[in-house]
Amino acid sequence: MPEIRRGLDLHKFLATRTEAVNRALDQSLPPAKTKPATIHKAMRYSLFAGGKRMRPALCLAAAQACGGAEKDALPLACAVECIHTYSLIHDDLPAMDDDDFRRGKPTNHKVFGEGIAILAGDALLTQAFELAAQCRKFPRYPHQTIILEIARAAGSLQLIAGQVADLEAEGKQIPGPELKFIHERKTSALLCCATRLGGMSANCPPGQLAALTRFGHHVGLAFQVIDDILDVTQTSEQLGKTAGKDVAEQKATYPAIVGLEESRKIAAQLTDQAFAALKIFKGRAVALEALAEFLLKRDR
Repeated sequence: MPEIRRGLDLHKFLATRTEAVNRALDQSLPPAKTKPATIHKAMRYSLFAGGKRMRPALCLAAAQACGGAEKDALPLACAVECIHTYSLIHDDLPAMDDDDFRRGKPTNHKVFGEGIAILAGDALLTQAFELAAQCRKFPRYPHQTIILEIARAAGSLQLIAGQVADLEAEGKQIPGPELKFIHERKTSALLCCATRLGGMSANCPPGQLAALTRFGHHVGLAFQVIDDILDVTQTSEQLGKTAGKDVAEQKATYPAIVGLEESRKIAAQLTDQAFAALKIFKGRAVALEALAEFLLKRDR
């Protein structure tokens, strides 16, 4: 894995982008007191629960690598974060993963009840398309292309497909290719979508978009492999969510199938492949490289 080039303060990069994304999200959502207040409080509760905003950061970093303006990518970065948050709210429901904590706080359904939690997720998914529809027009990527990109990533062939396959795999011994199918769709699809949208907002040429696709795909897979590892090696306090649930619920994970050490090797190989995809940018993708390294070395 190559060393990250000097000149980028990743902590500052993430802090400033998180602030910009939070500000834009706050402005785009109805105020918490807007009738019916319960749903808007529930939406905001999970959206502003303290996440790292990694998907928006990847979107903005991809725009930067392609020479675009971050302000043009910001609505799309926010749209991806709304979809991500909606998926977490629904994942935590008793009918799905049945989690009590997320990001160190009680999950949405624990605070607002299952009905409101479902509707809050639905509302955030809808909000994502409203945000995307208001982005500026890009010569190579009209609004139809942008909306289609998001719809496909969030739909029954990608994000939802991964969740369905994950549910159906519980308690079963599944082969490695089937686990990869789950990870590619449940996690990698939206990360890949985030990087692609960043490139599109910069009106990037097809070659750069293909490189961003490869990058997002491999980073997304590595991210989920590491998530599987952390569920085994970290505590609930460290993770901010319930640790050990994958083992307790007999979920299909890389450590369960190939072991911890092999899982770590796979994550490193995937990240190396992600770095290789960025060569086309000839040193302009420093932020993307730094984010990939950060994701590989994270401990929660």
